[in-house]
Amino acid sequence: MHRLLLALLAAFGASVLLGPEVSMATGPCLAPQQWEGRWVQYDHGTGRNRRAAVSYDGLNQRIRVLQQHPKHTPCQKFFEYIFLYQSGVMFQIEQKSQSCSKLPLMEAWDPFDIPDNSTFEDQYVIGGPGDSVEVTEWSDRKPARRHETWVGVYTLKDCYPVQETYARNSSVTTSTRFFSLQLGIRDPAVFTPPPTCEWARPHRMAESDC
Repeated sequence: MHRLLLALLAAFGASVLLGPEVSMATGPCLAPQQWEGRWVQYDHGTGRNRRAAVSYDGLNQRIRVLQQHPKHTPCQKFFEYIFLYQSGVMFQIEQKSQSCSKLPLMEAWDPFDIPDNSTFEDQYVIGGPGDSVEVTEWSDRKPARRHETWVGVYTLKDCYPVQETYARNSSVTTSTRFFSLQLGIRDPAVFTPPPTCEWARPHRMAESDC
């Protein structure tokens, strides 16, 4: 679970009832600590989807996000983001010009995983007969709190993240779907900022030229 970056919507695909032969989860599984893949992040406030390739290194507390270029996005800039939590900094790199901003990270590291004190919500199958994956759903809901602020869906077998939804407040909610994940980091150099970041500006760049 990573609250700075994300939040999750209900699981995509149909939920089906589990038969008595299927055992229910007895506790949170252990999510992989290093992987690469893609995500689609939806901001409920703006109604905007953002697609990106992602490299996640939980062992060294760092994340690299490379925004992907959808069609029909006039004036839109696309960025690479490198989050280095052990150093407390984030780099924003404009993909075309390689212009760079260096900003402090204001929140602590929060990994993509299921915290030990999470509340089990459900276990179900995404998809249908012959083409499905079994997942578990968890949240931070507690008896004294009426609503949850985080919901995470993870695969039952290997504990890959499938979706996360995070509500920062009543007006800021984001949902993230993960897909095409592969274990490991092919090239650790993706976490190294380009040379242009030696002269990084101290403020965030605008996401549009219009």
